[in-house]
Amino acid sequence: MTDPLFSKTSRRSWLLQGAALSLAATTTLRTWAQPQTTLILGDQAGGLRALFEASKALDGAPFAYRWANFQGAAPLFEAQRSAAVDTAVAGDLPVLAAAVGKTPLKIVATRVGKPDALGIVVQADSPLRSVADLRGKTVIVSSARGSISQYQLYGALEEAGVPRSEVTVKFVLPTDAAAAFASKQIDAWAVFDPYYAIALQQGGRILRDGRGINTALGFITASEHSLADPAKRAAIVQFLDRLGRAGDWALANPEAYAQAYSQLTRLPLASARIITARASVAGRPVSEADIVALQAVADRSARDGILPVRVDVRAITDAQLWKRPA
Repeated sequence: MTDPLFSKTSRRSWLLQGAALSLAATTTLRTWAQPQTTLILGDQAGGLRALFEASKALDGAPFAYRWANFQGAAPLFEAQRSAAVDTAVAGDLPVLAAAVGKTPLKIVATRVGKPDALGIVVQADSPLRSVADLRGKTVIVSSARGSISQYQLYGALEEAGVPRSEVTVKFVLPTDAAAAFASKQIDAWAVFDPYYAIALQQGGRILRDGRGINTALGFITASEHSLADPAKRAAIVQFLDRLGRAGDWALANPEAYAQAYSQLTRLPLASARIITARASVAGRPVSEADIVALQAVADRSARDGILPVRVDVRAITDAQLWKRPA
């Protein structure tokens, strides 16, 4: 059933929601007496900040921090490439794409979510009923080449036996694509939460979600420059300890987490409940299984031309930095 708050959403309200996602996490500097160092924590659509705000896991941290919020992984990793953020959070393929783009990063932690947190969505009255119907159509992918949505789309096309050459793929940042989707200018949209959940609450229909295609793994990366600084390296370890605590709290307190997420992002509580229920919240050290799973994504992405070269996952991973028990 469609949430009445979204039943008559216009282009203007979509843009306002996008602005809320981008601006609600406006950078705020937190300081304590004689902090060891300051970390700039990269975030997407306010999701990581909401987790920490709700759990209060950063309260009393022995370092100062500032949040830097982005629409998607592509601009976030641009910031990490230029040393504007110390850490970043993203799904599997965007991390690989960033590595291909020579972003000096190391994977330092794993986050586990659910694969139905993204998918291909169409209008409720669309004649498209299956992925096979995408032949000859244009699919908008958010947010850029190398996104988890691109991986999901290509996997769905292969599953349905549709050659990629028979589908036109265009890459558009989420808030711009959201406005176009709301005004019915898009045949199909491959996108991730929170934008995916909002589109569905507006009456959009799922053509295919990420189950059976995507790993549902996300990662925290740290810039090599930050890791080379002893004070920042120690602060990143402390941040990861608190990430683990925050995830534990969110899993034990789903309603409180949803309410905090709603307040921070200014999204309706009904949407927040859906988004947080399938979000990547559980944080743990990078395991051998994670490396193997991500390498499989890297190999398939190179095979399919999503990435121009194969990425050696082990070479961009620091599995020794954080030793919290898995």
